[in-house]
Amino acid sequence: MGRIIAIDYGRKRTGLAATDTMQIIANGLGTVPSGEAVEFLKQYISQENVDLFIVGQPKQMNNEPSENMQYVEAFVNRLRKIIPEIPIEYFDERFTSVMAHQAMIDGGLKKKRRQDKALVDEISAVLILQGYLEKRRFTL
Repeated sequence: MGRIIAIDYGRKRTGLAATDTMQIIANGLGTVPSGEAVEFLKQYISQENVDLFIVGQPKQMNNEPSENMQYVEAFVNRLRKIIPEIPIEYFDERFTSVMAHQAMIDGGLKKKRRQDKALVDEISAVLILQGYLEKRRFTL
């Protein structure tokens, strides 16, 4: 069984998370500049078996795509061209940044560390992946 990679794509930074090989637990991989995300993933899959990419789908409260969706779609199209062998699915990313901030507070991180946007993006990717895993567990 290969890993599942979650991608929280942003215009500046992209948060990444991966499952263990049993696809049970989500762990942060870090944050990379968005322009380097596809190259990072290409390098990653050369070392690890990956079954699926999950990309955070930015939506507004009315369920319509947010303005950031055009950038996410451009990224996904590029990813599909460069790594066509790995399927890509979208997963609703609403509230992941808010939940990431709350997790940081609950974890006792100091205010200065909570302002680290790269850490927020990485935690958001973990939350996207964990949400995907939970949804999959309940629909099987």
